[in-house]
Amino acid sequence: MEPQVKAHALSPEVAISHYFASVYKWMTVALGITTFVAWQVASSEVLIGYLMTHSGLTILLIIAQFGLVIALAGWARRMSYSTAIITFLAYAALTGLTFSTIFLVYTTASIFKVFLVTTLMYGATSLYGYTTSRDLSGMGSFLFMSLIGIIIGSLLNFWLHSPLVEWMVTYGGIVVFAGLAAYDHQKLKYYALSGGPESLAITGALSLYLDFINLFLMLLRVMGNRR
Repeated sequence: MEPQVKAHALSPEVAISHYFASVYKWMTVALGITTFVAWQVASSEVLIGYLMTHSGLTILLIIAQFGLVIALAGWARRMSYSTAIITFLAYAALTGLTFSTIFLVYTTASIFKVFLVTTLMYGATSLYGYTTSRDLSGMGSFLFMSLIGIIIGSLLNFWLHSPLVEWMVTYGGIVVFAGLAAYDHQKLKYYALSGGPESLAITGALSLYLDFINLFLMLLRVMGNRR
């Protein structure tokens, strides 16, 4: 049997603190793995060349990423803690592989500049979501529908190549993922108090990781200096 989070045995403040410590620990580890893998692959002419010349491999990597996200989102409660960790970190490594190509498009200096800006912006919106007494649950449906619109717009623009659509998707994405950072932080406070398997900390880390990564990509489109 997987150990359960004894939220009811702790004060609310302690339960939330313990939960977020675990969430941020695994989110940080995942971001570190993604960054390390992306940098190592981009630094290897052989690896990045192979990745760029084999489009089928890129498609398989993307499919594998979707599969791991769906597995974590749908079955995390039934996974053991160790299985959830392995699945999450495998997803982070695969993301690093696909992210390696951004070093061919944008200058290294601008990538790290945007990463810093993302960290500051994400931190500000996260702090708001964590500390505000305002109920943000009403934002959930709006943000989800907006996210669906961004995904559809991005897919359509593969064929349209419209600067206007790209502009709408990019700036809309910045707003949506900044909003999700605030919304998810408040939502995770309720998770912390609800009890449940330890693997829920990995689910929380995945949510925050996805918010950060996607906000970074949207800001990179706006602020990144292309080679």
